[in-house]
Amino acid sequence: MSEIVLMCAPRVAAIPVHECGERLVDARYSRLLVDHSRQDLEGAFAHVREGVLGRLLAAQAGLPDGVRLLVVEGYRPPELQERYFGQYAQELRDANPQWSGDQVRRAASRYVAPPEIAPHTAGAAVDITLADADGRELDLGTSTNATPEQSNGACYMDAKNISAKARYHRRILASALTGAGLVNYPTEWWHWSYGDRYWALMTRSPTAPYGPTWLPSTP
Repeated sequence: MSEIVLMCAPRVAAIPVHECGERLVDARYSRLLVDHSRQDLEGAFAHVREGVLGRLLAAQAGLPDGVRLLVVEGYRPPELQERYFGQYAQELRDANPQWSGDQVRRAASRYVAPPEIAPHTAGAAVDITLADADGRELDLGTSTNATPEQSNGACYMDAKNISAKARYHRRILASALTGAGLVNYPTEWWHWSYGDRYWALMTRSPTAPYGPTWLPSTP
């Protein structure tokens, strides 16, 4: 397996952002399936940048018959990202009191990106899985919120401790999304992004067009 670059790596943060100003759009009004389990009052979870939505629709068009994309979570307000990162970091700190602050930060970033570079806060990332024609989730090995500890590492895209069927479904997901220009965060098979700093690093783009943003109703 090739080296996994974590979100907390200095080379990710070093990518400059040249914000393009593209708007956030609501995927619930598109042809995509959206999982409402993470519904919030403002519907933030269903938003992504317009360019990301276009690429998701292109990816869906390339899926086999009877298979559909299912969006679980897109945009995440910065304060929510901070809370998620802080909570998970504290769990790791409590479980591993001997760890240094840097060790905690690196381990936490396998599952929640540090708030200052998080793709979700830019509307650039989407947590996504596959469903059948009736909207039932397919087996991709773990749930879309399984930590490395809970899943014994099966949340990693290239994990070996999953079934052949789950591996096949991951290949379908990866082929469609990669073909549409998105990149995967290898510690989370469900996390894909376009236009953020991590995407820029992985695609060797000199800049990222999407930085932290806010829903229109918020300052």
